[in-house]
Amino acid sequence: MALRIGDILVKKGFTTQERLRLAVEEQQKTGEALGKILVRLKFVTERQMLESLAEQQGMLFVDIKEIHISEKAIKGVPAKFVWHYKIMPINIDNNILTLAVADPFDMWPVDDLEAHLGYKVERVLAAPSDITEAIKKYYGVGAETIESILSKEEDRSTPIEVSERENVEDLEKLAGDASVIKLVNQILQQAINDRATDIHLEHFRGEAFLRYRVDGILYDTQVSENIKYLYPAVISRIKIMANMDIVERRLPQDGRAKVRIGQKEYELRVSVIPTLYGENIVIRILPTTMLFSIADLGMSKGDDKILAEIISQPHGIIFVTGPTGSGKTTTLYACLSRLNTREVKIVTIEDPIEYELKGISQTQINPKIGLTFATMLRSMLRHDPDIMMVGEVRDVETADVTIQTALTGHLVFSTIHTNDSASGATRLIDIGVEPYLVASSVNAFIAQRLVRLICKNCKEEAPLKNGKIKIEGVNMGKEVIAYHGRGCKACNHTGYSGRTGIYEILLVNEEIRELIIRKTSSDVIKKKAIELGMRTLLQDGWEKIRAGVTTVEEIMRVTQLER
Repeated sequence: MALRIGDILVKKGFTTQERLRLAVEEQQKTGEALGKILVRLKFVTERQMLESLAEQQGMLFVDIKEIHISEKAIKGVPAKFVWHYKIMPINIDNNILTLAVADPFDMWPVDDLEAHLGYKVERVLAAPSDITEAIKKYYGVGAETIESILSKEEDRSTPIEVSERENVEDLEKLAGDASVIKLVNQILQQAINDRATDIHLEHFRGEAFLRYRVDGILYDTQVSENIKYLYPAVISRIKIMANMDIVERRLPQDGRAKVRIGQKEYELRVSVIPTLYGENIVIRILPTTMLFSIADLGMSKGDDKILAEIISQPHGIIFVTGPTGSGKTTTLYACLSRLNTREVKIVTIEDPIEYELKGISQTQINPKIGLTFATMLRSMLRHDPDIMMVGEVRDVETADVTIQTALTGHLVFSTIHTNDSASGATRLIDIGVEPYLVASSVNAFIAQRLVRLICKNCKEEAPLKNGKIKIEGVNMGKEVIAYHGRGCKACNHTGYSGRTGIYEILLVNEEIRELIIRKTSSDVIKKKAIELGMRTLLQDGWEKIRAGVTTVEEIMRVTQLER
């Protein structure tokens, strides 16, 4: 006679007789299964319960994350069965299918697979959360939806090709099909669950790929290879969402869409470009509401104090510099949010508007109709602003108007693409701005980068090689404990979760102004700024290593630190 589950748990030392008695009393009140009560009351873990159930039922308990999943098993069991029953095929050998299940008492999956696929099924027990993760990993996003769509159509040996005008109507119908809509929603949902900021759909010869950008890094996302048959329909569905022309496939297109996923609304910025084998699409995911705070930027106390001082100036320009994706816009929005009161008028000119800022007048440029940064700036001055933000200084015309705006008593924020803060001044001079105008109008150049944060759930000590790192010729590695992320489910096994900034603030004082007027090189300007107390990107990054918030490798990645 098989032991009762409670007796097995006590025998294995997973719980006590007293806790078992309390759980039985709870069961008599609620009628809930004893095992669920024990897990809910945290008297045993889910793994302990499953191990005990496996022993009771004469089954093997497996950790799916630690075992090999055969490709033959994945191809042998369709996604519709796997997703419907929440099961995971492990191996197929001599027509015997080893199947991971979460419920040892549910025999429907066994009967269904044996009847429809002809296998003899042997079951092993695994944690339901591990089974779900394995399904996503091996079958990919929306695999069951893709199978469902293709099963309704004729068998395809090649991807859909839309080369004739009359085929467009068929594509429109397919793009409006409930299953295609569901597939696109699943792609969006998974991206948000994975904390992705961008979705990349790419088409090559006979292949289609899905990638998500998480914490600034692009990762391949598992998706059924059969998505290549539906790729044009998926692209058309996204185009419809973003109010694009689905017939036009020769020119780049940009659009926007607003979607609700769960309880939150998201703004989607969609960009489509034609490529050799079809159209590629990138979707930027933006929450519709964001709270911007300087305190959340990750600045040190010293830099935070310097920033507070320079944004309190009544006039002048503050340039934030750095490559695309370095968080410049977020820094500008945080500064504007700090200054946003009913006593001041703030206007912005952006390309594009990324987030809506309540109480601030935001305008998007449109070069197609002649609405550029420079033309909009001239009009904005007639709206009596106190503070202005110009999304980016790209040319001498925009730079000249921005500088004149600052010189006439306005505080102006803007961005410029340079590698460090000292290069900001030389870049303005290179595009044609007179040095004396740069020197007299700019208050500060702030260079920044984004670095990934170590995952708090799997953070562990990672001693430095030889305990030393060289930064700008200075040994700063003494008595330092570095950390890294081991990798866990919470961070998708990357070791990182979230990002913060590293900063370099160059204040334009009298000595720096003199160097700018003399057209001194950026290296000399940087050296003088360091002598005057400026902390470089590398030094700020090092302090974040010392504080245990990021890794040596991450600082090396964004600043090319030499060890």
